Amino acid sequence: MEGDFIKINKWLLPLSWLYGIGVWLRNLLFDTGVIKSRTFDVPVISVGNITVGGSGKTPHVEYLISLLHDKVKVAVLSRGYKRKSRGYRLAGAETTMPEIGDEPYQMHRKFPDIHVAVEADRCKGIETLLQSPETQDTQLVLLDDAYQHRYVKPGMNILLVDYHRLIIYDKLLPAGRLREPKEGKNRADIVIITKCPRDLKPMSFRVLQRAIALFPFQQLYFTTIDQCPLEPLFEEGEAAPKEENLPNVLLVTGIASPEQMVKDLKGHCRSITPMQFGDHHQFTASDVEAINMAYKMMEKPAVIITTEKDATRLETVSGLSEEVRKKTYVQPIRISFMLNEGDKFNNNIIDYVRKHQKNGRMAERTDDNSAASGNSAGDRTRTIGFRNNRYV
Repeated sequence: MEGDFIKINKWLLPLSWLYGIGVWLRNLLFDTGVIKSRTFDVPVISVGNITVGGSGKTPHVEYLISLLHDKVKVAVLSRGYKRKSRGYRLAGAETTMPEIGDEPYQMHRKFPDIHVAVEADRCKGIETLLQSPETQDTQLVLLDDAYQHRYVKPGMNILLVDYHRLIIYDKLLPAGRLREPKEGKNRADIVIITKCPRDLKPMSFRVLQRAIALFPFQQLYFTTIDQCPLEPLFEEGEAAPKEENLPNVLLVTGIASPEQMVKDLKGHCRSITPMQFGDHHQFTASDVEAINMAYKMMEKPAVIITTEKDATRLETVSGLSEEVRKKTYVQPIRISFMLNEGDKFNNNIIDYVRKHQKNGRMAERTDDNSAASGNSAGDRTRTIGFRNNRYV
């Protein structure tokens, strides 16, 4: 059921009202131009939400990377939440997870041919990407979790709304989990309702379309999560069991919304024991001991399953027992579009990139003038070809 994970702390509603005044004033200053938003001469796509907690940003950003990374030079810019560094950092061969954060590190490892950088100041981050010799070939910037970072005005704004935490039912912080009023959705070019159940009925789609109440210029899509085959986390790991024949499962997660994962696994295992930590949790020695003990106490056969994001943090900790290391598996996920609208979404993204290459940073450069102007070889024009709205 939509909105079934929402919990409202009604006694905090007066504080939410005060918080809302501050958010409204900030947005008003941006809307009226008192505070300026910057545009850049490369296509910029922002993917974010207006809710605290997970709405599926990383798999959706990865979907966009998969769609475009072999056609244009993609750069992902994130703030690097809970990283152990400051300022601008570009992921490289020797970069560790603590330096850039778990989500950027995950994308860097899965897509080594793109640029992944972190910088809390997104304007400064984009400037650095476009000016640094190692990244000045950037042709498209994907902003991860930047919906509220209005100092950058993206060419395309994608808003993600969790099916289980619909913004139309939620309240502002601290009573609810909204970062800004639900009217903030009006800035989006595309709204995606994420984590939808696979068995959603046609009538439910129509109800959601009316309830979300978008403007005619906005597009609405629905996505669901596909669980990919399990993979051993550690080199010494045993062959992964089949999803349809899982034994007892210890589910170790440090993500914002593990409820859907619990629901998805329940129908495929004998029993499931959730072991939940906070979002982006950094596992400590006591956590490792707790995981060892929890697995030891489970009825066998048993396995441990964790998420891709948690895997980036678990794989570096020491102290996990030999048995735990052999029986720990990662659950990769990917998103798919419902109502057969994947091609429609893809073409919308492609059309945006195609149209903006003509007026953007790439089109403004010319090889004939580059030497005279003192531009380096990295500043030369790069051409993207299209045929029938497809890259060629």
